[in-house]
Amino acid sequence: MSETKQRRGRKSRIQQAKAPEDNPPVWPGLESGRFKPLSPSEATLIEETAFQLLETLGLSQATPSMIEQVVAAGGQTTDDDRLLFPRDLVEWAIEDAQRGFTLCGQVPENDLRIEGARVHMSTGGAAPGVFDLDTHEYRDSTLQDLYDAARIVDRMENIHHFSRPVVARDIDDNAAMDLNTAFACLSGTSKHVSISITEPRNVPEIAKLCYQIAGGEAEFRARPFLTVMVCHVVPPMRFAEEACDVLEAAITAGFPVQLISAGQAGATSPATIAGSLVQAVAETLAGLVFARLVDPNVKAIFAPKPLVADLRTGSMCGGGGEQAILMAGAAQMGRHWDLPTSSIAGITDAKRLDAQYGAEKSLAVTMAAHAGSNIVTQAAGMMSSLLGVSHAAYVSDNDLLGNILRTIRGVEATPENIAADVIASVCKGEGHYLGEQHTFNRMKSDYFYPEVGDRRSPREWQEDGALRVGDVARQKAREILDHYYPAHLSDDLDRKLRARFDIRLTRAQMGRLS
Repeated sequence: MSETKQRRGRKSRIQQAKAPEDNPPVWPGLESGRFKPLSPSEATLIEETAFQLLETLGLSQATPSMIEQVVAAGGQTTDDDRLLFPRDLVEWAIEDAQRGFTLCGQVPENDLRIEGARVHMSTGGAAPGVFDLDTHEYRDSTLQDLYDAARIVDRMENIHHFSRPVVARDIDDNAAMDLNTAFACLSGTSKHVSISITEPRNVPEIAKLCYQIAGGEAEFRARPFLTVMVCHVVPPMRFAEEACDVLEAAITAGFPVQLISAGQAGATSPATIAGSLVQAVAETLAGLVFARLVDPNVKAIFAPKPLVADLRTGSMCGGGGEQAILMAGAAQMGRHWDLPTSSIAGITDAKRLDAQYGAEKSLAVTMAAHAGSNIVTQAAGMMSSLLGVSHAAYVSDNDLLGNILRTIRGVEATPENIAADVIASVCKGEGHYLGEQHTFNRMKSDYFYPEVGDRRSPREWQEDGALRVGDVARQKAREILDHYYPAHLSDDLDRKLRARFDIRLTRAQMGRLS
């Protein structure tokens, strides 16, 4: 049906532009998966080779618990202590894996539905440094930096998930660091949080923290708001024994888990893109088998995250086309089996917000997202080849990710969207669409508008100080850190947590009254 044609003045157009966005241009969980860098025959070859490697080569350094459970399910060990996974066991792990589950926020409006090719953008990493907002120099990261990152992300609508981006290097004890990492993340944002845990003995204390925040163990198990990320392998094709114990403990405690393989092409995985992908897929599937033997109903995320090295120097490089296509291929394999999938993308080699940063991050995140990764980690804030994080970059990346999400949404060719009747009306009338009701109705729902990206004329930009996007993002980040302190954890709960746990963030650091 034709929309009523109506002319409006400039004042009305401005009022319309400021109206609430009842139908936003982008949202969490946009459907993707149209980009497929692997042909059907290539995907099948990757699958068959991964199954063959698991069945005939297997992995070394399996834990006693893993050996016991895999052998009882049909696996076997070799004379050189490698654990073999029969094809039917791997197929069982894939076919009956949990799909279509929710990664919960501490508030329901931040829930993420992990299903099909629904895409969500995330932070991530374990950077040892930050690019300081004030000095513009790299320094060691702290617990305060982690909390500050969570606070900023809590305000960024296009960063849907908070994966721990920096290490609290001002805490030496692993148990205290793990606990305070969880607390800093959970107090800084009500979005779903992912962390890693260094030792299995640290899992129960973090579980108790989450249970108390949730209101009880049963309440947390019903709505788990924290995922434990586990690098369960030390490539090539070896289990990380302590990490496997963390994995088992985390599953038993009721945490969703992310199963990560992160070999480095040319160093700990084959130099070829295809070879590195096959190894990462095989290693991740081995983790999936074990996770499902521990609990058949575990919420497990398939996360092959192979990395690329600059073979001239051996150092990791995350900004090249090789890394981008490798992660797109890994995402496609997740879609090949319809497994909940996470990819690493956006680990630019740039040291600050510059042209290299934007080009490398856009390339990698776009490809992983269009290939259908459910959670794209390192998509925001990360730079310097995983060695540093910029708080200002979270703000600028919020724009970048919004634009990428808009490309995922696509053209949406429907009779209503094509609006042939509007075209006919305009052509027979005034000859332009600026005054059409159809234009006003769609300017918010169909178009993404950047927050810090500058679309003004050169003259307006110069008259306003000629600020670079990094400068604007830095100002916005500083404004958030100076004034925004999330309060989803009540003051009473905060005091109870401090009475029970070794919390290192002070109430003053969190903007709470003493």
